[in-house]
Amino acid sequence: MNAHLHTENIGELMEALGKAALSAAAVLALAGAEKKNTALTVAAQAIRARRDDILAANARDMSAAHAAKFSGALLDRLHLDEKRVEGIARSIEDVLALADPIGTLVADWERPNGLRIQRVRVPLGVIGIIYESRPNVTADAGALCLKSGNAVILRGGSESRLSNAAIYACLVEGLRAAGLPLECIQLVPTTDRAAVGYMLAGMAEYLDVIVPRGGKSLVARVQKEARVPVIAHLEGNCHVYIDHDADVRMARAIAVNAKMRRTGICGAAETLLVDRACVDTHLAPIVGDLLDAGCEVRGDATVQRVDPRVLPASEDDWYTEYLDSIIAARVVDGVDAAIAHIAKYGSAHTESIVTENQATADRFLQHVDSAIVLHNASTQFADGGEFGMGAEIGISTDRFHARGPVGVEQLTSYKYVVRGGGQTRP
Repeated sequence: MNAHLHTENIGELMEALGKAALSAAAVLALAGAEKKNTALTVAAQAIRARRDDILAANARDMSAAHAAKFSGALLDRLHLDEKRVEGIARSIEDVLALADPIGTLVADWERPNGLRIQRVRVPLGVIGIIYESRPNVTADAGALCLKSGNAVILRGGSESRLSNAAIYACLVEGLRAAGLPLECIQLVPTTDRAAVGYMLAGMAEYLDVIVPRGGKSLVARVQKEARVPVIAHLEGNCHVYIDHDADVRMARAIAVNAKMRRTGICGAAETLLVDRACVDTHLAPIVGDLLDAGCEVRGDATVQRVDPRVLPASEDDWYTEYLDSIIAARVVDGVDAAIAHIAKYGSAHTESIVTENQATADRFLQHVDSAIVLHNASTQFADGGEFGMGAEIGISTDRFHARGPVGVEQLTSYKYVVRGGGQTRP
């Protein structure tokens, strides 16, 4: 299909996708674990078998992205190599290995009048996912929605169009092998931006929830315009706090990993907070390690004094999600000041404390109100796969329905099944 359609035809296209998804969702909700697992098994095999096709498609996307002078962070998210393609196949297999959540008994009790009440997991229905750059989201989202019994309409970014299509073909191969409706997973076949607007405002009768996965402007637009519930995080302004009771070697390793392992992911640390009580022992080596690793450090006056390469931080830096080799660094007066800084400037995503003092760690973990809080571990573990959830559609900073990594279980709801023996209510 043409990448661009006349706007009046976008509505017809999206309506057709919505109707097909509704029909597929009804079949998939009752499909059972065996069929879903067959589809996932074959899809993972197809990813490996078609690796060269996927890499060739990605090379064309990358070439266009370089020509368009995309940022380094976006290029990193878009890029696929043999290792990343294998990672996509393994993520599908990780989802395959999870227990099927549908039909799971969450709670079971009996009332004095003899009514037996059960709370049972069910799919959400039809999920719309709007995402940018990362081609692996095509596979992760498709696999998670399939496992959780949800039909899904995927709308990837134009920059990853060819990569997404190559991966999507593997998912379709799995659905076909399992005898499931091919419309269980659909990829919007146009890059016309009007398709996004239609998903947000014109498909409430088809979509049960929308999940945006991308930059701040995309997520803000989805949250503003969507006519159905949204599971989202706006940004990942993540913090690492180094306490005066931190092991200095551990602190150095965690700080560099949290920032530099992959700078373009939402779990990358953006601000380093260091306890004033350990400035003399911990600050200079950590800042030096970051600078030596190629990270630009923007610091307060105390941080600037420990290394001439440190640039001055502005007030805006404390609010910024860089998604780049830049970190803001500040000295704070103990754990309570760190908690206060995170409450003021953070985005409720992921925060880590490094300390050997359990009481201090507990205070931080209890008082920091973010989706993920860690003790003595890198913020880069903010990932559904690392949590043993197979994969994730994203990290939610919402407080309703899903919070933290959104995996198979978070893509379900529940219903109450009530069994009686002729009871009537007096």
